[in-house]
Amino acid sequence: MNPDLLRSMLEALAAGDVTVADAVERIRHLPFSDVEGARLDHHRELRTGMPEVVFGEGKTTAQIVTIAREMLERSGAVLVTRIDDAKAAGLVAAIDGIEHHADARIAMRRRGDSTREPRESHVAVVSAGTSDQPVAEEAARTLEFLGVEVRRYRDLGISGLHRLLAEREQLAGASVVIVVAGMEGALPSVVGGLVDVPVIAVPTSIGYGASYGGLAALLAMMNSCAPGVTVVNIDNGFGAAVAAAAVLRVAARAGRPR
Repeated sequence: MNPDLLRSMLEALAAGDVTVADAVERIRHLPFSDVEGARLDHHRELRTGMPEVVFGEGKTTAQIVTIAREMLERSGAVLVTRIDDAKAAGLVAAIDGIEHHADARIAMRRRGDSTREPRESHVAVVSAGTSDQPVAEEAARTLEFLGVEVRRYRDLGISGLHRLLAEREQLAGASVVIVVAGMEGALPSVVGGLVDVPVIAVPTSIGYGASYGGLAALLAMMNSCAPGVTVVNIDNGFGAAVAAAAVLRVAARAGRPR
């Protein structure tokens, strides 16, 4: 359930197109439903602006299909993260309109009108290297699912700083910048020193042995010398996207979309 669907139901009730009994029956089933061992939170989007998302790892194809059908029935949209190619193939075959983005390990079906944020606003997704792309794409595709305009800036790692500086003006025009980097994780600090907008850093597990699966990048970002850089968990492009979308919602409510 999302604000538009709830508004539509209440307008139908006011117009006499549905009875009070029908409306009560629909509302009774709104909060959550139990399917395949999962308890789906259908009110989450009303509370937080972000619908519940299906985490694909650890679930069978049958479970994902059942949950996705229930989400689509209740809200008209579904997002599945961390889904492999085999599970995605089963989901696409079972449900019409599912988009599979293998580079992001995401499958989704958006509502008919997926543009929800003001077009004056956009999020820049910056990745340090080609190996960081899966995490960067997870962030970008999640933002697109949420109706946010995304502009991608790839392969801007600090080993070739001129590549980043060439995009400085474009990055400064973004509403939020998500910076995805592995190795030593220095790129968010550099970006944070160039722009006056929120910077969300995403450490990745990419790197040689001493990177400790992304821990070195995580600690480097948390110790950034650029004040105000926010850090999410290792490889958590999804979490960065949700945080960026929340910033845009607050700005839109304030009437100051950037």
